[in-house]
Amino acid sequence: MSNCDSLFNLALSGVQKLIPYVPGKPIEELQRELGLTEVIKLASNENPLGVSPKALAAIHKALPELTLYPDGSGFKLKNALANKLNIETNQITLGNGSNEILELVARTFVNPDLNVVFSQHAFAVYPIVTQAVGATANIVPAINYGHDLNGMLNAVNEKTRVVFIANPNNPTGTLLESAELKAFIAALPKTVICVLDEAYFEYMADDKKSDSINWIKEYPNLIVSRTFSKAYGLAGLRVGYSISNPIIADLLNRVRQPFNNNSLALTAAEAALEDSDYLQKTIATNNSGMMQLTNVFAQLGLQWIPSAANFVSVDLNRVAMPIYQALLQKGVIVRPVANYEMPNHLRISIGTEYENQKFIDALAQVLN
Repeated sequence: MSNCDSLFNLALSGVQKLIPYVPGKPIEELQRELGLTEVIKLASNENPLGVSPKALAAIHKALPELTLYPDGSGFKLKNALANKLNIETNQITLGNGSNEILELVARTFVNPDLNVVFSQHAFAVYPIVTQAVGATANIVPAINYGHDLNGMLNAVNEKTRVVFIANPNNPTGTLLESAELKAFIAALPKTVICVLDEAYFEYMADDKKSDSINWIKEYPNLIVSRTFSKAYGLAGLRVGYSISNPIIADLLNRVRQPFNNNSLALTAAEAALEDSDYLQKTIATNNSGMMQLTNVFAQLGLQWIPSAANFVSVDLNRVAMPIYQALLQKGVIVRPVANYEMPNHLRISIGTEYENQKFIDALAQVLN
């Protein structure tokens, strides 16, 4: 056995078997590879409008204080969230993106003797955090690319400690009805933590949004996670948060690193939270862009998964990877989702009207 093999075997067995999360291809990488001057990235569900003006102003104001450690408790941002969401600050846990919240939940509540339940075609981080702590993943087959809540309830057993539900789901964009979702949470054993991942909450139509935060009063085993990376346009600063029963928040905060959010991230998130004009423009851009793309899919005879988020997955009726590669050659980055057991689909993030049209033109060319 070589020294390298010995080092590898020191890691936990679950970590040894992990396949790292692969993010969307960066613009700069494609420019280097192909010598392109213009690249359109519609791969990572980012906000195409740029940073909120209020957030940008707050960042500039905070720059002189970068020699100081950030507020490890996130006091000001927590208070802003508490006021906006009508909750108490002791219900909030701040994360380095909502991804970190998912990891904190696994590290706090799951061990190798337990299992975690989530859906097929669900967010890739769920199996990663499950396997990293050595737990077993109970993956429930999807129905029409969405969660089968009855199947997930049947998959829960005495060794289940956490259930992950993304609503809307990534990468499919499917949405669960509020009454159905609440009934599922009510039916869970009180020993099972339910994580409701609402990273795309702001994009949902108002009449489709669940009153999930208020459900926590009735179901103390519920955790709701959200993020500033999508609708609030701060993906590069990594700020997420969860709302939960204060006891759960206290436990998560015991595991959380004290300076997991940097100073610029905290101040930008606080400012972005109050920029309602930016948020409204974001939603309007997304709604019109979704229509722009799906109208073209219909014209091309392509099926897509109806999406409540800021992306849409389209079925190309063939293996999608060659189309993805051909789009790269034309300077358009989208997201292949074969790793989600969807080899014929591409996921397209909604961009500006110009960016969407560049994708449409490129897609029409490579499909011919």
